[in-house]
Amino acid sequence: MKITILTLFPTYFISPFEQSILKRALEQKLVEVEVVDVRDFSQDKHRKADDRPFGGGPGMVMMVEPIDLALQSVKKKSQSGKRKVVLTSAKGKLYDQQKALAYSKLDELVIICGHYEGVDERVAEHLIDEEIRIGDYVLTGGEPAAAVIADSLIRLLPGVLGNEESFLDESHAVPGQLGYPQYTRPQNYRGWEVPEVLVTGDHAKIKEWREKQKQ
Repeated sequence: MKITILTLFPTYFISPFEQSILKRALEQKLVEVEVVDVRDFSQDKHRKADDRPFGGGPGMVMMVEPIDLALQSVKKKSQSGKRKVVLTSAKGKLYDQQKALAYSKLDELVIICGHYEGVDERVAEHLIDEEIRIGDYVLTGGEPAAAVIADSLIRLLPGVLGNEESFLDESHAVPGQLGYPQYTRPQNYRGWEVPEVLVTGDHAKIKEWREKQKQ
């Protein structure tokens, strides 16, 4: 799978993909991540990619032309397959585990990071498949949201976690259901005991206990 991120701030993504599971997934070529600087497609000599909003108002708005040209370039380089283009937006659909599962089955996901006061609405109207938000709050830009989306779906790709059963019983694997509590050694810490059933070795009772703990 390939994840392509269109952003005004490409250096934001240096750190997130250099850590832990994501770094190993990239090194093992289980996923490819490309970060594209939207300013590279500006037709302005100063690489301008935002402007004042028509009708007045505070802040700046990302321009449609550089985003369109960046998308055209991305699509030319991509092989045919299942691809979806999404825009991070505070007014988009709420992202959840089921959406992560759906995205993980794509050949390519293109994420456009919104910024400033927003993105020219013609991007949403003509250039993307859907708008996505990761919560009911406003971020300074879409970069943190894009990192969250990438993280959540990369871990679902075959071979990334090592054990394919790792995410089957975790929180949100079933909509609205949380995972069961986990414990490890020591069995007693400062008088805080691990539930006795977990150390009995009775797998049937352990399974029953875990099912009851899911909410």
